[in-house]
Amino acid sequence: MTGNGGGTERRPFPAFAVETGEKYMAVIANRRSVMTLFSDATCPQSHRVRMVLAEKSITVEIVDVDANSKAEDLIDLNPYNTVPTLVDRELVLYDSRAIMEYLDERFPHPPLMPVDPVSRARSRLALYRIEKDWYELVPALESRGEKMAGKARKMLRDSLTAGAEVFAAKPYFLSDEFSLVDAAIVPILWRLKRYKIELPRQARPVMQYAERMFARESFQASLSEAEREMME
Repeated sequence: MTGNGGGTERRPFPAFAVETGEKYMAVIANRRSVMTLFSDATCPQSHRVRMVLAEKSITVEIVDVDANSKAEDLIDLNPYNTVPTLVDRELVLYDSRAIMEYLDERFPHPPLMPVDPVSRARSRLALYRIEKDWYELVPALESRGEKMAGKARKMLRDSLTAGAEVFAAKPYFLSDEFSLVDAAIVPILWRLKRYKIELPRQARPVMQYAERMFARESFQASLSEAEREMME
């Protein structure tokens, strides 16, 4: 069926299909006795989930997934066949922000979100903006089309530079404690060299913040071998 915009309109799933699919995924998920993360070793979305796992010292089995050859279990668990995908007993999650918030609530120490509703809402808004303003540039940054990549590099460089003073306001991003917002920001900063982005002097607070985050033990523990090679 085609809508007014000329695109393909997706029919809503009938309720029984959703319920059946969830039960099937629960059966597949229950095959795993420990929490499992399907992760791409170079994907920033996967990296930010691994950062939360490391920050909370959560025992987890990490299954490295090749972007060109997805694991059979992943296809069964996740209708979008994407990473990161988290399996915890009968629960399957496949959105990085949903996974991060679930981990923070399931393992409350140390807390990575503010307690009061207003501050939590602000943190969620910051996560949304990071997703829209920075993470949505990643496909273009990693594309082979130089024109597209060049435009994305300029957008990310300009955005980071414009917000540089915010990074200097507190030890962490607008916070006195490490939070999910930091876990979302740092994987992007780690990849600036890979994306061929060199920040100007005006963005020095961003790089000072990055150096503090990179030195954290949990950050180092979150890195895959492929991510370590990005800085070589």
